[in-house]
Amino acid sequence: MKQLTFASLQVSNLEASKEFYTQKLSFEIDNANPQACIFTYNKGQASFAIRTPLEPIEGRELGIGVALWFAVDENVDELREKLIANGLTDVLPIIETPFGRAFHVKDIDGYKLTFLNEK
Repeated sequence: MKQLTFASLQVSNLEASKEFYTQKLSFEIDNANPQACIFTYNKGQASFAIRTPLEPIEGRELGIGVALWFAVDENVDELREKLIANGLTDVLPIIETPFGRAFHVKDIDGYKLTFLNEK
């Protein structure tokens, strides 16, 4: 395998998740239909989708063990403050990783999103 080209997350409520990603994280919708919404980030350099479940998810915890990492050009300190100002409440402190400075947020289904300034 050469690279991962796309990822999609199953969400419990597609409309609520679309609002979270656009309003709280400022992701842009590239394409949407009743089953899925594809987002772009950082002027289209990254994309992924949220979608209605492919199988029953009732009683299951969705986001456990899943993390998407986004390399960002802007300063992670400033981005973190911007997301907090957007009303995001589940924002973890900035950490030093082997890859650079980063911080994590969780979406409404518990998926971890990491924003990173690469070394």
